[in-house]
Amino acid sequence: MSVKHHVSDGLLAAYATGELAEGWSLAIATHLALCPECRVRLARFETAAGELMEETAPDVAGIDQSWDAMRRRLVGAEVHAFPVQPAVSAPVHTAVIPEPLRSYLGSDVDGLKWKALGRGASHIMIKTGDSETSVRLLRIPAGSPVPEHSHGGRELTLVLAGCFTDGSERFARGDLEEADETVEHQPIAGAGEDCICLAVTDAPLRFKSRLLRLVQPILGI
Repeated sequence: MSVKHHVSDGLLAAYATGELAEGWSLAIATHLALCPECRVRLARFETAAGELMEETAPDVAGIDQSWDAMRRRLVGAEVHAFPVQPAVSAPVHTAVIPEPLRSYLGSDVDGLKWKALGRGASHIMIKTGDSETSVRLLRIPAGSPVPEHSHGGRELTLVLAGCFTDGSERFARGDLEEADETVEHQPIAGAGEDCICLAVTDAPLRFKSRLLRLVQPILGI
């Protein structure tokens, strides 16, 4: 497995400083479980954050501004002092769903109970402790498109099995796609295997289809 689409610097810096809501953190932590390169990047951010904390005098009144300043410095931090180590052979893991996501679901894929969404697609809602995000596991039939839509906010989609294409880009296991209000798209699951992915949003999707907009409150997407 070779991950090609990674978490952005801004999100990784916010994750390193503990600023993200649980849903976003779950998506990033699960991506990190599948992506050695981003684990190295996270170590750099955490080291830089620790150094910045030591340099910064406490300022309770300006703590929000201090976090913003730290995040900006983390994103622009020099990282060449932490060379990427050669890959080391590790035991082969057969689980489709890695930790920490598997603990939220209570099972790997074979033990899950899916709820139909229509057109062969299904999902499982995942409970978190935050009120900001909506988190779900999605299963899209092989070769099938997701209904065309745009976004009312941010969406993170992490592929766990199979793949999907979005325009000219292909997303496979471990790849993370980040979309926002500027994106209108229609991802298509790859042929030969259902696409299973983790999707996190902070606002309802904006479907182009009028019918889907009518049933959207029932489906909860």
